Amino acid sequence: MLHREGHLFLIVTGLILALFCVVFWIFLPQWAAGILTLGALGLYIFLVQFFKNPDRPCIPNDNTVVSPADGKVVSIDTVIEKEYFMVEMIKISIFLSPLNVHCNRIPVNGRLVYYQYHPGKYLVAFHPKSSELNERNTSVFKMKNGTKILTRQIAGAVARRIKFYHKLSDEVTQGEELGFIKFGSRVDVFLPLGTKVLVKVGDKVKGAMDTIAKVE
Repeated sequence: MLHREGHLFLIVTGLILALFCVVFWIFLPQWAAGILTLGALGLYIFLVQFFKNPDRPCIPNDNTVVSPADGKVVSIDTVIEKEYFMVEMIKISIFLSPLNVHCNRIPVNGRLVYYQYHPGKYLVAFHPKSSELNERNTSVFKMKNGTKILTRQIAGAVARRIKFYHKLSDEVTQGEELGFIKFGSRVDVFLPLGTKVLVKVGDKVKGAMDTIAKVE
């Protein structure tokens, strides 16, 4: 199944590539036109797979934090969260390659109590400062037990558009769609100190399916 974010993009891109292919076959030798047509087809297949949106069944749990994104855990650090909490927290960073599913998921059951979009730079997503300098969305969810966690969608060197699907005070369910980041990116999760982290650096996780932490 394709994500709705890709519908218009794929139609327009497909028409443009088809037009190029017609031009190739009119003005170029057949061997060159054939190679370029195959290249255009390969590019289109790559773009289609980027917008894949597989069904992600999730059994909500009030005491767990599921991964908000598909990707690789690239860091787990204790840092000062400088936007909302202003205290030391555990930060789990998940890097999404262009081959990953880019639909992001709500990590917990609860309510959206803070949201802010920040325009910014487009450093590579795994750059240590990308969490503070890049274009990003910050959202804070209050769990039913009172615990608050923060998620941050971060644009990368290629990703130039971040979508967020909720508004303040929305009641949210673990595993439902959070938003979408186009073409490679990163998602950070900030958890209170003392939270039991269930993943390690290098682990590959799937949004809504893999539990990354447990809140007592």
